[in-house]
Amino acid sequence: MNAEERRYKILSRLRGATAQVSASSLAKEFGVSRQIIVGDIALLRAQGNDIIALARGYVLQGGARAERVFKVRHSDEDTEKELNLVVDAGGCVVDVFIYHRTYGEVHASMNIRSRVDVQAFLNDIASGKSSLLKNVTSGYHYHTISAESEELLDLIEERLKENGFLAPLQNHEPNKLVKK
Repeated sequence: MNAEERRYKILSRLRGATAQVSASSLAKEFGVSRQIIVGDIALLRAQGNDIIALARGYVLQGGARAERVFKVRHSDEDTEKELNLVVDAGGCVVDVFIYHRTYGEVHASMNIRSRVDVQAFLNDIASGKSSLLKNVTSGYHYHTISAESEELLDLIEERLKENGFLAPLQNHEPNKLVKK
């Protein structure tokens, strides 16, 4: 597991936690030192995650949220529409990832919560030499979306479907991609 994957899993662990999660327990869980976890938490905070350090561990501000993974496909031009659709319905685009037959899963944190975040992301992509991660897999990609409730995730799923963005899972994709 690389550092980015570990930070992704730390954030998922904090999202699902009902109590404080200590750096020591995270270090043991991921097989790294406590200091590595402290550094990971600092990087997650720098990415905009509202993680609070308390006497007995870390908590993610706002507590546990509903979370679902959606497989989607769209053109580069529809990226803004897709992201705005999610945030306008009250969702947060936690990450983007692809499943590549050779490279496996490739993840990138996003934490897009508003139209301002959408514009900042699009500006970063436009000002660089990189393209969207989805372009490695013919437009197919996945987003972990969090929201205050399962009902909001249902609404987001409905809107993604209405706009033709939802894509069906294929036999070659591992079932673990469909996270709850």
